[in-house]
Amino acid sequence: MLFLLPLVPLLNTQKTTTQLLIVVPSRELALQIEEVFRKMSTGFKITCCYGGHSVRIEEQSLSQVPSVVVGTPGRLSHHLRKGFLQLKTLDFLVLDEFDKSLELGFQEEMEYIIKQCKHLHKKVLTSATAMKEIPAFAGVVNPHTITTTFDQPDVSSKLQLKCVKVPGDDKLEALMLLLTKIGEAPAIIFCNHREAVNRISEQLKIYKVAHGIYHGALEQPDREKALIQFRNGSNRILIATDLAARGLDIPEVEFVIHYQLPVTEDIMIHRNGRTARMNANGTAIFLLDKEDHLPPFLETEPEEEKLPGKFIAPDATEWRTLYIGAGKKDKINKVDIVGLLLQKGGLSKDELGKIDILDHSAYAAIKAVKVKKLLELLSNEKIKSRKVKFELAY
Repeated sequence: MLFLLPLVPLLNTQKTTTQLLIVVPSRELALQIEEVFRKMSTGFKITCCYGGHSVRIEEQSLSQVPSVVVGTPGRLSHHLRKGFLQLKTLDFLVLDEFDKSLELGFQEEMEYIIKQCKHLHKKVLTSATAMKEIPAFAGVVNPHTITTTFDQPDVSSKLQLKCVKVPGDDKLEALMLLLTKIGEAPAIIFCNHREAVNRISEQLKIYKVAHGIYHGALEQPDREKALIQFRNGSNRILIATDLAARGLDIPEVEFVIHYQLPVTEDIMIHRNGRTARMNANGTAIFLLDKEDHLPPFLETEPEEEKLPGKFIAPDATEWRTLYIGAGKKDKINKVDIVGLLLQKGGLSKDELGKIDILDHSAYAAIKAVKVKKLLELLSNEKIKSRKVKFELAY
């Protein structure tokens, strides 16, 4: 999202047309960019468009022409074909995580979008990894490459690489023992297939280990809730496919576990990039059964990690997530929620954690010991004279 810094000052306050279009591969990245842009307080309107979101809401927002539009290829091409989005006077086009959009099969949609921008001489393509070749349909001739890698002392040493050699053939049991060793540290468990994600989830449910899951077959609200609970500390474990390997704002992950091994170097880089971020330490662990071999593109030999002999479930976190049945589109903001929870819910400031507000719902991290009493106190409360549902999010 660094591309916003040089582009925002170039936006013209006198223009009433869409000036900047940002095309991204995922809903989560679109929402993240929208949030960052709003926090910049530029005074320019932004509209976010993505699959799983209300088309009608987006059409209403586009009818009052925004200066900036961010969205996924499928939904943007839909609005273009319906005439709700006009690009004839567009000034800037950003294809963010361009390689990921290609990987996800959005070439046809992106080609259609780019054709609507033939008048543009400058386009911005971003990628976390270098692309060997830029497709001709992108219309990029003699590209100028800019890297945003910053020199930092001894960054490579901040990521530790380890491996676990599974005794026997029960990789799932070995994972449970590994979670025992990790204890209460936040971890993402990466799988290549959603079936493996679900299988691990079922095992953790049996042992009553709190966790979230994240893959493409989930409905958008469920994916958002999983990320919210992981970020706010209600869950320390997130089991995910490579959909969670890039384009998401997930801070403070201490461990990345490769339950199923990455099939390419790029995938490994993006998975490992979830930890050891912003000068923090982190560990990536490869789980190897007798048929697995370390990836050939791994340049450093991982240290072997020994497993404990018995599974011990980690203690539950001190946080729970409260669901609130109203959001941004209902004119609800963080000030409203904080005021209600502190004044009517009887919470102190240190008993209220991170708050996330979506279009028609909101989530707040609450100290677990306060949840029962809080729900009793809020049973008949309203926000801005509106009756709102409050319940524990699972």
